[in-house]
Amino acid sequence: MKKKIAKRLRRRKQRIQYRLRDISWAEQSKPMFRAANIHYQMADRAGGLAYGGIGMMHLLAKTTGLIKAIDDDLELLKLHLPYHESDHVLNIAYNILCNGDCLEDIERLRNDEVYLDALGAERIPDPTTAGDFCRRYTEQDVQTLMNIINEVRLRVWAKQPDEFFEQAVIDADGTIAGTTGECKEGMDISYKGIWGYHPLLISLANTSEPLYLINRSGNCTSSDGAAGYLDQAIDLSLRAGFRKILVRGDTDFSQTKELDRWDEDERVTFIFGINAMRNLENRADNLPDGLWRPLLRPPKYEVSTEPRQKWLGHVPTGRLNRLNHLRMSKSGLW
Repeated sequence: MKKKIAKRLRRRKQRIQYRLRDISWAEQSKPMFRAANIHYQMADRAGGLAYGGIGMMHLLAKTTGLIKAIDDDLELLKLHLPYHESDHVLNIAYNILCNGDCLEDIERLRNDEVYLDALGAERIPDPTTAGDFCRRYTEQDVQTLMNIINEVRLRVWAKQPDEFFEQAVIDADGTIAGTTGECKEGMDISYKGIWGYHPLLISLANTSEPLYLINRSGNCTSSDGAAGYLDQAIDLSLRAGFRKILVRGDTDFSQTKELDRWDEDERVTFIFGINAMRNLENRADNLPDGLWRPLLRPPKYEVSTEPRQKWLGHVPTGRLNRLNHLRMSKSGLW
């Protein structure tokens, strides 16, 4: 940051601190909000942008080599008239960063001159063009894009200190994503009765980075295809230089046919839940006391007040007696 800009920011901070200083106020005859004759002016040279960090995000994508990697390895367009693959990918990503909820929100950014200038772009794809680009993807193309991002991620991780590579903690989880669509490809009804999809997320818990995100039909199980992507995440972590790998998941990811294979690698450990089947319950009950200890989960906070009796409102005396009789009967007093 330039010294001149740092000085301006420092002065602004000092001014606001002075305005918010502790004051022993006297009785005020007028309200604090006193603006009356307000005028608005449009500057010719200066412009304001609510998403000032978008330039920094674009600079990050450029300096890490992500933009070049996408254009070199993701081939979805025969001609670049005028956009490249990286333009489309970043256009959708930046829309999300700028509080966009759907592709239609790109139109708002597309008509923001300051936003276009911040990215150094003459124009950006409109929502229909972005939708056409999304429809060009095959499953293999999505996998290619994830691999491109992960290859760039390796170069970013290489700048971390040595203690960062002590252990990689890889989490696997699935979630039900409902949709209001009726004819969308791949959607189905889940075990919860919700129409939609069941995406799988493989993430690095150390940095909360999503390594793989796989969209699946709504009626599939949480573990469907998870073993293959966990193998890819383990391989990625080992290539990055992590010395140990810990894989975590709930009971749905405890795939017994994969556990022996993972256990053979001394660098890989795993913590999975497992369903309480009768044979496992018997084995757990027969374990020596020295091999286990109770799991103590302290409360998140301590209640400093005492519980109060529920207010019954204006209940007639006869009904109140019947309610008390019912409570005492349930508690075994009568």
